[in-house]
Amino acid sequence: MPELPEVETICRGIRPHIIDRAIEKISYSGKKLRIAVPIDEIRDTLIGRRITGVRRRAKFILVEMEDKSLLAIHLGMTGNLGIFSPERKIAKHCHLQFLLSDGMELRYADARRFGSIQALSSEEAREIENSLFRTTGPEPFSDEFTADYLFQISRGRNVPVKSFIMTNQVVAGVGNIYANESLFQAGIDPNRSASSITFEHCAMLITRIREVLSNAIACGGSTISDYVNANQEGGYFQINFQVYGRGGEICKSCNSTIVKVQIRGRTSYYCPKCQR
Repeated sequence: MPELPEVETICRGIRPHIIDRAIEKISYSGKKLRIAVPIDEIRDTLIGRRITGVRRRAKFILVEMEDKSLLAIHLGMTGNLGIFSPERKIAKHCHLQFLLSDGMELRYADARRFGSIQALSSEEAREIENSLFRTTGPEPFSDEFTADYLFQISRGRNVPVKSFIMTNQVVAGVGNIYANESLFQAGIDPNRSASSITFEHCAMLITRIREVLSNAIACGGSTISDYVNANQEGGYFQINFQVYGRGGEICKSCNSTIVKVQIRGRTSYYCPKCQR
C-alpha cells in the first residue's frame, strides 16, 4: 500500500504537470473502486475548471480547482497516478483519464481497486477538515505533532506502540513500513504498550518518524512490489530498510537476529536487542 512518502512523491511528481491546466474531458472504465465512482458528479464539478494546487493530507491526494472545489483521491492498496501523452497505451487497470488543456492526460490506475475518487464542491471543500478528515490526527511534520501531544494522548492506551502510531486518529499517514523503521530508529520495542512510553520516548519517536519519512520522500518512496511514481519509476528507500522485510536476517547495528511477528494483524519486524 502506498504510504505517506509514496503519496507525497506522487503529489510532487504530478504537480508541475497539472497546475494551471484545465480539465477538458474525463474518461471512466465503468468499474467500481472501493466505493462507487460518482462519475457524473466528478464531471460536473471538474470539467472546464483550472487546476490551481495539489497537496497531500494523510494518504489522500487533493487536487484543488480554481473555484475551490476539490478532487480527493485515495490510492488504496495498488493505486497510481501518472502523467501520459494521449498516444501512450492505456494500462490494463486504468480506470480514469483526465484530459488536460495542454493535451496530456492524468491517469488513475488501480489493479485491486481498493482506492477511491470523489469530487467535493467548493462548499464541501471548505468543510473538509470537519468531514473527510474529522477524525484524522495531525500531520507528522506539523507543529501540532509534539512530544507533549503524543505523551498525553498515549496515557491509558494499552495497545502496542506500533499499532498506536499507525492509528490515523493519532498521527496522519504513518503506515506499516515506516512505523517499523521509526520504532527501530527510536530504540522502542513495537510490542510495548503505548501507555508505558515516557515523555523522552515520545520526543525521540517524533524525531525518528520525521527523519524516516523525510529520507523516504527524498528516495521517492519504497518499491516493494508494484509502487511507481508519477513518471512510472520505482522508489529506492527499501535499500535503507533496517528491519522491515528482514525477519531472520542479521541486525545491521548489533548483529542480533531481526524478529518477525504479528502485531494486531500486521506483520512487524524488530531487533530485540536494539529495541526495548
